[in-house]
Amino acid sequence: MKKEFPLRPSRLEPIFVPRIWGTQTLAPLFSEKNKLSDAVGEVWLTGNDCKFADGPFAGYKLNDVWRDMALDWTGALFQADEKPRASFPLLVKFLFPADKLSIQVHPHDDYAHKHELASGGTGKTEIWYAISAQSESDVFVGLKPGVTRQVFRRAIDEGTVENCLNRLPVSAGDAIFVPAGTAHTIGAGSVLCEIQQNSDVTYRVFDYNRRQKDGTIRALHINKAMDVMNFDRQRGGKVEPARTSAQGAEVSHFIANKYFALEKWQFTKPIDWNSNQVHFDLWIVTAGKGRITWGEKSAEGHGEAEYHPGEVWFVPAVQGSWRIEPAARTTMLRAFVPDLARYSAHLSKLGISEDAVAQIVKR
Repeated sequence: MKKEFPLRPSRLEPIFVPRIWGTQTLAPLFSEKNKLSDAVGEVWLTGNDCKFADGPFAGYKLNDVWRDMALDWTGALFQADEKPRASFPLLVKFLFPADKLSIQVHPHDDYAHKHELASGGTGKTEIWYAISAQSESDVFVGLKPGVTRQVFRRAIDEGTVENCLNRLPVSAGDAIFVPAGTAHTIGAGSVLCEIQQNSDVTYRVFDYNRRQKDGTIRALHINKAMDVMNFDRQRGGKVEPARTSAQGAEVSHFIANKYFALEKWQFTKPIDWNSNQVHFDLWIVTAGKGRITWGEKSAEGHGEAEYHPGEVWFVPAVQGSWRIEPAARTTMLRAFVPDLARYSAHLSKLGISEDAVAQIVKR
């Protein structure tokens, strides 16, 4: 993979993952998947085993390519020196809950490195973006005031632990931040995009006494959950974005921390881009269709491809000029690993107030 490959936006193939709480129809993102034999709960877009669908890495798994990918593709933030890089840093999923997820918590990096090396040794901080939501859809994030370690532990034994969590109604367009150590679950009826550290380590504390198809009960991880759970000030919850405009697009800036940044772009007219050279971008299509084009039409290296809902596009850091041409009103999420100082300065140049930048940038 050290060979130089022509730069171009490249689509990744999704992986459909059955879950006990999943659904048999994946509208509105995958309308053709409406009579599934097994309930699918998650669609992984950038899992280690997700393959490139097109471009110079077509057929190769993302993580295999990533470990030796040239800096023109990854960006200068991911200098690998002479050794392979760690796993791809971002795991992007769609979630389709037809039932509640388990009540759970994820570890922070230090704990995962000590106790979860076999699973990658990485913690899990995440953010959810609500693509759609039925009436009464909700999530539960963080502990209510007064919930101590002792209160929470007793509630686990009594099967009332949901009563310890803050309920948040969910509407389309909401974003909910869930830092590592935050107790949470997701209710039925929404479709979410989850952007997170590349980790699948989950500690369940309660699973509503459900049984799987084979009659077994999913494992709980109460001791580990109690080790990592935050009983102090709760940081998770809904994120209010700062809104700007660019090239006729409506842009929402949700969050930036050392793990990921998330923006939403909504537009009906073409968007022209020049890559930043610092990091790659992931563009996640949640609504609309159209074309992505790159390179000068008269020059070698020019190309184009259609985009549709449910897709993720990997855009190299040194892509140069490229364009999104919508055929219908389009909504895309832009996710990346930021240089926080540089990104803060960028937000300030957009006219976002100092206080709002401080709210977006979670160091």
